[in-house]
Amino acid sequence: MLASLSDVELLAAILLVAPLGCLLILLFSFERNLRETATLATAAALFLGIVELAGRVLAGARPGLEVAEIAPGFSIAFAVEPLGMLFAVIASGLWIVNSIYSIGYMRGNDEPRQTVFYLCFAIAIAATIALALSANLVTLFIFYEILTISTYPLVVHKANSEAVAAGRVYLALLMGSSVVLLLPAVIFTYALAGTTDFTAGGVLAGKADYATLGFLLFLFAFGIGKAALMPGHFWLPAAMVAPTPVSALLHAVAVVKAGVFTLLKVVVYTFGLDALSASGQGEWLVWLAGFTLITASLIALHQDNLKKRLAYSTVSQLSYVILAAAILTPISAVGAAMHIAAHAVSKITLFFAAGSVYTAAHITEISQMRGIGRRMPVTMGAFAIGAISMIGLPPTAGFLGKWFILSGAAGSGQWFAVAVIVASTVLNACYFLPIIYTAFLPPAADVGAAHASGHARADEFHGAPWQIVFAISMTALMTLALFFYPDPVLELARQMVVVGEGR
Repeated sequence: MLASLSDVELLAAILLVAPLGCLLILLFSFERNLRETATLATAAALFLGIVELAGRVLAGARPGLEVAEIAPGFSIAFAVEPLGMLFAVIASGLWIVNSIYSIGYMRGNDEPRQTVFYLCFAIAIAATIALALSANLVTLFIFYEILTISTYPLVVHKANSEAVAAGRVYLALLMGSSVVLLLPAVIFTYALAGTTDFTAGGVLAGKADYATLGFLLFLFAFGIGKAALMPGHFWLPAAMVAPTPVSALLHAVAVVKAGVFTLLKVVVYTFGLDALSASGQGEWLVWLAGFTLITASLIALHQDNLKKRLAYSTVSQLSYVILAAAILTPISAVGAAMHIAAHAVSKITLFFAAGSVYTAAHITEISQMRGIGRRMPVTMGAFAIGAISMIGLPPTAGFLGKWFILSGAAGSGQWFAVAVIVASTVLNACYFLPIIYTAFLPPAADVGAAHASGHARADEFHGAPWQIVFAISMTALMTLALFFYPDPVLELARQMVVVGEGR
């Protein structure tokens, strides 16, 4: 059936799937099995449609669709290009796994307001797909804001004072940065170039002097608050008060990925790698990304709360993508795209594992995890795979992205970036390997004897629901599979560079 649709019809169908899923979730809100079946069916239909479209994009198709003109020169329109296609595949694929995980987690922890949870999750995915396939900055900005608004109820899901406070920080930083900096950047781009369309080779070459380009890059870099560059990163650790499936959404599926995706897309399709490189204005962004990488890693080292350590790890890991974009070479841009995919499957595995441990043993602190790997070998084995990928070691997906970024930095003589990548890799090992050691190496008897220090007592331990274990296993396998079978991701990334620079 999908094969019979034209490229434009398929694009339109993809954009409608998640909104229709929202209606089904509301319709079946009275019965949780029907509601969750609607969620899974919608996620599966979306993924199948996007995979079909991705095959066509790899073959050279570039469908576009204009929905409405909201003002002269400003329209809501969609156009498929390789980077957006890659992001859409990642988000839609992980929605399926996250939905399976969410069923086990939300039921296992008897979470309230589950219909609101699934509804807001679906809206967030719909916004993410629309953002990924946006044809211009105006469309991207609209769905960027919808993504922020739809995820706010998820951040404050627990409805306690801590969640409400975190929600205020979340909205203030993300909405504030986009309205004060990102929106002016969009308008400024139109004033300079006469268009906000994403175009091969960019639209700003020859349209402004180097200082103006540098100022515009500043507006985009800090206006895209979801990219979590320091000092605008505080919303991300604060949001860890949300349920673990939400943390996975924020870190791996949609929100932060939307941030680094947007910045990379702006660099490639609005500025253009060649134009920005000629201006010399990317150098300060290399230094800022390097500072964020190292500082966030050092903070992560001192976090005993597992989700907070993972949150600061995300702040650091996102800056690999920003660093790669700022290096402004084709191979580093390929590395940035590859790292978006690698981080998605790796970090969602880590958060899934954190939620599994919490559901089974109500453990939240790393110091409480002695021997937990002996009672939860699948969970902590998957955690180990995700951690090794975050360090950047083979045979995991994280190795490939770092290798391309490092090659781009070394090939262009940017030795500061090389030093940052090496140093951060060591720091990653320093804050991930002790967790694995704590989980697996102490005697198993310590688990049952450690109640006095806050550890899970043997008779208090309950296994995680099968949906959680299944989802963790799937994302861990994806992390390995992406190392051995990277060709589709790499081909989309290469097409992004070749088409984006007109080569």
